[in-house]
Amino acid sequence: MRVSRQEAVCFLPTKDTAELQTSLRGLNGWRVAETTLKNFAGEAVSAIYFTSQRTLFAARDRLAKQQSYLLEADIKPTDRFLMERFVTGAAQLNGAVVEEGDYSLILNGRFRPGDFRPTLKAISLDIETDYQAQELYSIALYSGSLSRVMMIGDPDKSASDRLQDENIELQYYAGEKELLTALVSAIRELDPDVVMGWNIVNFDFRCLQNFADRYSLDLNIGRDGSTVSWRQARDNQDRYYALIPGRVILDGIELMRSATYVFENFSLEYVAQALLGRGKLVDDVDQRSEEITTLFTEDKPALARYNLEDCRLVWDIFEKEDLLGFAIERSKLTGLEFDRYGGSVAALDFLYLPRLHRHGYVAPALEQLQPSNVSPGGYVMQSIPGIHDNVIVLDFKSLYPSIIRTFNVDPLALVVGLDEENAIPGYEGGRFSRHEVILPELIETLWQARDRAKADRNKVLSQAIKIIMNSFYGVLGTSGCRFLDSRLVSSITRRGHDIIIRSKDFIEEQGYQVIYGDTDSVFVLLGESNTAEAASIGNRLALDINAWLKDSLQSQYSVESYLEMEFETHFTKFLMPTVRGTDTGSKKRYAGMLADGSMLFKGLETVRSDWSPLAREFQQVLYRKVFEGQPYKDYIKNLVLNIQDKRYEPELVLRKRLRRKLADYVKNVPPHVQAARKAEEIRRERNLPSLYDSGGWVEYIMTTAGPEPRQYRTSPIDYDFYIDKQLAPIADSILVFHSTSMDKLLERQIGLF
Repeated sequence: MRVSRQEAVCFLPTKDTAELQTSLRGLNGWRVAETTLKNFAGEAVSAIYFTSQRTLFAARDRLAKQQSYLLEADIKPTDRFLMERFVTGAAQLNGAVVEEGDYSLILNGRFRPGDFRPTLKAISLDIETDYQAQELYSIALYSGSLSRVMMIGDPDKSASDRLQDENIELQYYAGEKELLTALVSAIRELDPDVVMGWNIVNFDFRCLQNFADRYSLDLNIGRDGSTVSWRQARDNQDRYYALIPGRVILDGIELMRSATYVFENFSLEYVAQALLGRGKLVDDVDQRSEEITTLFTEDKPALARYNLEDCRLVWDIFEKEDLLGFAIERSKLTGLEFDRYGGSVAALDFLYLPRLHRHGYVAPALEQLQPSNVSPGGYVMQSIPGIHDNVIVLDFKSLYPSIIRTFNVDPLALVVGLDEENAIPGYEGGRFSRHEVILPELIETLWQARDRAKADRNKVLSQAIKIIMNSFYGVLGTSGCRFLDSRLVSSITRRGHDIIIRSKDFIEEQGYQVIYGDTDSVFVLLGESNTAEAASIGNRLALDINAWLKDSLQSQYSVESYLEMEFETHFTKFLMPTVRGTDTGSKKRYAGMLADGSMLFKGLETVRSDWSPLAREFQQVLYRKVFEGQPYKDYIKNLVLNIQDKRYEPELVLRKRLRRKLADYVKNVPPHVQAARKAEEIRRERNLPSLYDSGGWVEYIMTTAGPEPRQYRTSPIDYDFYIDKQLAPIADSILVFHSTSMDKLLERQIGLF
């Protein structure tokens, strides 16, 4: 749909109109009109209309130099066009249709919200290159009905005899230019809505663009015949965004992160093994690159299978987790572009601003924000360390969204509530209107939608709603949000503190001991005699707390409580360790055995990727033995003997991520950085490209010569390091409650001299 003569708009206080006209003298293509709107200071504002976004930006930049800021000047005209019509994802278009080849065009029609859910046609794409990505070998395309590999080779040579039974269509092309031309033709022939892959934008498509540039070839794969257009990230020069008109590129890594998946490693190999139980043939980067080049030279059909399997893995991950469905639902909820992965701030703007305008206000400019002290995080209670019998966890369902609904914590409500006589009190002087609200109503709508999604067993929609709903608190506390105000975020977090503390007091008045609390949960000790009735006690306590909160909040604040506590977990055995080297109970670190015999670890070494696989397995086995009352002394002794007998190596690999560029580590140079620098030096000597200059994951082993990269280790392994620094701390964290330690069990006590 093409809309003509659509103006870009922003706002400024009406009292500043004369100053504006002086400042913008000589700039054409703009006009001012008074409105009935106000800014957050209660001043009347006027709208400034521009004939183009470029003119708006020119005006904005000119005024910014004079410390004068336009309101909502950062909103793109296309976004404003959609949001002011409450169009999120799906729309109804009415108007005269003009056929434009591969697509239909509506000129200046009507545009309204819709509830359409598309069935999208997708293909998975993966390329293979040499290690330096200087030579293109092959391109694979896969869908449920397509298995095609296009490869550089002799066009007259047929490989169908080796691939026919596997239903793989292998096509050879004389060179890179011919291969790229074939890709353009294939995409236009297949006409997908979505092209999916793994790191597909910043590797596959960036490489394809570089190869195309080498031959001055256009990647004109847009539905209208247009080429791929690129945008570079402001905060990361190595990160790009690609736009293909009429199509969407979806990156599995970014999509899974936005859906709150958590993996130690987001490599295709790791995620595929975790979700599908299968992965790449070779996991070693150098070895895999070598093998790919060998296959390209000596066994092209085998390379075709390899290339296509990567496509299949991505396709099957998308299918199994319904990632395409998640992307659709997220777009329908937020109005953001289908391929925009983050954007929590933009999502709030999209939903909030048009509703704010209907209430008669415009939002402040980012430059006007003057946040005071930072709001505290979630409340973490002092824990009672030890090995406990029968601990139940009571958890508030979506605590922060519930607080927002209950106490009307909202930017508009704050502006209005400061002058409202019977406003709901918040923190740091915040007061919230009982009548003028937006965010609580948005959350209520989302909450009801999520309840329907749960009833319909629509896990994808339920998860998408949960992520959006829970993001609102985080957005209000970020410096990129135009509504940042410590009175808002404090009135959420500090209210949460109060609710958890009051809930603890209530539970202890019922005769139970609370041994820990964290943000939205309390851990209640029932004791040895309450195994059978733990769930019954948990459900009863949750109901009692909900009823008590409902009455007390109505009595104290005259508000309806939307807080809902639930019985979540029953641990038959539960460990709350101490802070290492002290008697103080730790925070955000615990382990427990559930009623079904499974184990749960939070914040401990087992769930940390920077501890060795051997240490992590040791913790799981040892804790289970202790919880179940099994003998554990011989297990520890035998494991130590096996380490000393040099029976382990892969199990001793440590893995840690470089959070910044390798050269940026100056004062503090931790072991993984030392290992990475050794690896880079070896790679330079071997004329291999850098692995770690710009960050990445480092695998290393502690040796007698210090940390060394796993793939280039030359020194003997320092087995004492793994016994003393990896196993002993894990063992001692639980054995202390049996009045022993690993040193005592191994009879390695050190005397005093």
